[in-house]
Amino acid sequence: MNDADISTPDSPASPGAEPAPPVRKRPKPGERRVQILQALATMLEQPGSERITTAALAARLEVSEAALYRHFASKAQMFEGLIEFIEQTVFTLVNQITERDAEGGAQAGRIVAMLLQFAEKNPGMTRVMVGDALVYENERLQQRMNQFFDKIEASLRQCLRGAAEADPASTTPTLEAQVRASMLTAFVVGRLQRFARSGFKRQPSEHLEASLARML
Repeated sequence: MNDADISTPDSPASPGAEPAPPVRKRPKPGERRVQILQALATMLEQPGSERITTAALAARLEVSEAALYRHFASKAQMFEGLIEFIEQTVFTLVNQITERDAEGGAQAGRIVAMLLQFAEKNPGMTRVMVGDALVYENERLQQRMNQFFDKIEASLRQCLRGAAEADPASTTPTLEAQVRASMLTAFVVGRLQRFARSGFKRQPSEHLEASLARML
């Protein structure tokens, strides 16, 4: 290579030369998979959006449908990727709360608040959590979200059992903890459904402190 082959920032462009087309970077391993999930979550954030097709998802990413299937065997697997994100994020935070806070109503209240705040920050994920986005998808996806809320209820029950057992006025602490945990879980699901069905206008955390004070 000689000096004539080296261009500098100050070198004038040749007359009539067309700018070189931008070089499209090749995604790093795993990066395209994340991009697909992010695009799917973003599309789910559109209020009133209908069933999302792989054709629409591919168009949004400006790739072919075949490119999607190189990373996911099916659309169900894409939704499973979103559910895995929900599970990992939420249960990591649940564990942090249960390790840091004392057992009882305060701990349960923090778990409820965390779930509602997660939904506010991730509207598309909320539609997955309440099943709106899974209506026409594989049945196992809805079953997995049902199990998610069963685990949430079990965590709340564990938080509340210790407080009920420590209350001398309680004659059935296990039952009381179970009833309260069920009520809190139903409250969370109801708030998430209202958030999704209002087009993300009714915030899940609306009057949260007052609501928790009444329930706990």
